[in-house]
Amino acid sequence: MLSRTAENLFWMARHIERAENTARILDVAHRSSLLPLDMEGTEAYLWYAPLNITGCAGGYEKKYGLARSDAVTHFMALDADNPSSIYSCLRLARENARSVRGAITSEMWEVINATWLEVNRQSRQMSEARYGDFFEWVKERSHLFRGVTHGTILKDIAFNFIRLGTHLERGDNTARILDVKYHILLPSVADVGGAADYYQWGSLLKSVSAFEAYRKIYRDVISPLRVAELFILRDDMPRSLHACMNEVETALSYINGNSAREARRLAGELHAQLHFGRIEDVFGRGLHEFLTDFLDHIDLLGREIRDAYLSRWDRVPRLDMRQVA
Repeated sequence: MLSRTAENLFWMARHIERAENTARILDVAHRSSLLPLDMEGTEAYLWYAPLNITGCAGGYEKKYGLARSDAVTHFMALDADNPSSIYSCLRLARENARSVRGAITSEMWEVINATWLEVNRQSRQMSEARYGDFFEWVKERSHLFRGVTHGTILKDIAFNFIRLGTHLERGDNTARILDVKYHILLPSVADVGGAADYYQWGSLLKSVSAFEAYRKIYRDVISPLRVAELFILRDDMPRSLHACMNEVETALSYINGNSAREARRLAGELHAQLHFGRIEDVFGRGLHEFLTDFLDHIDLLGREIRDAYLSRWDRVPRLDMRQVA
C-alpha cells in the first residue's frame, strides 16, 4: 500500500474518533455545569477542563480570553479556526476519505460525506439549547461509520490502518480524560468524596459509555481506584487503555513490515505493561505520572508509525500533560 493512502486512512479514522471524543467531553462539561456554582470563578475553572483535555487552552485564550461555557462550547464544537474542533475534525475526515475513495467502500464514503454536509449546515444555525442534541448526533454518526466500516470493508491492510488510527486516538483521549479529572478538575481537597466529586466521577463514566459497565462489574459506590482500574486495565472495557493497546498491537502485527520493528516493540511494551499491571502499583507510582508516561509513549509510538508507514505527519498539536503537574 502507498504511504499516502495509508496516511489518509489513518488520519480519517483519527479525526472521526477525535470528533466523537470531543463531543463526549463537551457533553460531560455541560452536565457538570448544572451543579450549583458556589464560588467566584468556578465557571471558568470548570470550563478550562475540556480545553486542557484537548490541548486547546492556548488557542482559546488568544481568541476569547477567560473560559465561558458558550465560548468554549462554540470553540470546541464548531469553530473552523480550531483544528481540533468537531467541525474541523469532520471536515478533515471527509478530505482524507475523498483522497482514498478507491480504498474504502461506497457506504463508508456516503456516511462521512453526509455527516460533513450536515455539520456544515448545522454550524450556520446552532443555538446554545441545541448543543446537547448535537453532541448525541456526533456520537451516533461516529458509531454509524464504525459499524458500516466493520460491515462492508475487507479485513485487509486498509482496514488495519483504520483500526490503528481509531484506537491510537481513543487511547490518547481516554488517558487525557482520566488524568484531567483526577488531577485538576476538583477545586479543593475538601470536595473529594462529596456530592460534586461523586457526580463528576459518574459523568466521567458516562463520557466514555462506561457507567453501566462499572455497575455490572463492581456493584458498589463509585470510587476513583475502581474507575481508574476500569479505564486503564480492564481489557473487556472497549475504551480502556488495555483494550486500545490490544487493537493497536493486533493491527501492527497484521500490517507488519521490517521497517516497523521499533513501532511493534513500543506497542508490545505498552501492551505488556497494561496486561500484567495492577492498579495498586499504578496508584503507588502516581496516577498522573503513569498517565503522563503513557501519553509520552503513545506520542512516541505515533512517530514511529509515521516513520515506518506514513508520508507525512499532520498531527494536531496536543497539550503536554506534564504542564498540569
